[in-house]
Amino acid sequence: MAAYFLHLAILAGIYIILTISLNLIIGYAGQVSLGHAAFYGIGAYTSALVSVYWHFPFPLALTAAVLTTAVCGLALGLPTLRLREDYLAIVTLGFGVIVDMVALNLEITGGPDGIVGIPAPIILGLSFRSQPRYLGLVVLCVLSVLGLTYRLVQSYHGRALRAIRDHEVTAQVMGINTPAYKIAVFTLAAALAGLAGVLYAHYISFINPESFGLHTSILALCMVVLGGMGSLAGSIVGALILSVLPELLRRFHAYQDLLYGALLVGLLIWRPEGIMGRGNMSLKFLQKE
Repeated sequence: MAAYFLHLAILAGIYIILTISLNLIIGYAGQVSLGHAAFYGIGAYTSALVSVYWHFPFPLALTAAVLTTAVCGLALGLPTLRLREDYLAIVTLGFGVIVDMVALNLEITGGPDGIVGIPAPIILGLSFRSQPRYLGLVVLCVLSVLGLTYRLVQSYHGRALRAIRDHEVTAQVMGINTPAYKIAVFTLAAALAGLAGVLYAHYISFINPESFGLHTSILALCMVVLGGMGSLAGSIVGALILSVLPELLRRFHAYQDLLYGALLVGLLIWRPEGIMGRGNMSLKFLQKE
């Protein structure tokens, strides 16, 4: 039983990092992303490939994965600068599908069979194969990500992102370099999602394309909406609820999707700003000008 709860805690920590990364794009910059699991998968596959085939030590594999996802975020952010709302959603969705198809068809990624035998992290000679140690590693990463993002959103740059979210034209008139901020937030969010993917891959020790498809992107989006867009505390709450709730409802597997959907529909009707959101400010970017 203790091992089961440790497993849930580790997965919840990984989802917290993934949710925070998506919240930076949606809740703070006001952009739409429906393919965020692609960055999650790129980080996982990059770390798995360099660890299994080239035997990179974990710190180097982690660095390679984070840098690779950051570059992918930059590559996606540059051509989508002029896109908004529906068009940006379609492009990010298409990006997620492309990454999924690439992972599914390339021989080096193992195709539908995925990659097995991903080693547990070893840092400074200390192995993190055991669940308690791995939980400690995940908690350390969560605290680091929280510290980084909190300092960001409370700084001038965070206020600039919120200004872009609330009214991009006004932000431009005020002298905010909106293209640079959009690219930067996509790059940072991709890197953090890559970090979550690395932690997932080395914990499960097996990955395949099914773990990083549209379902995972929608799950991450639901975590952001449930907890509250534009709220770091909301990212934690949303990730905790939606990573643990399916396990609690396992006995009611036949009705799980029904209960899950009803919870989200009810929340969007009676509290659209989410559990920890403030007012409807976080939903302004969804409105057409």
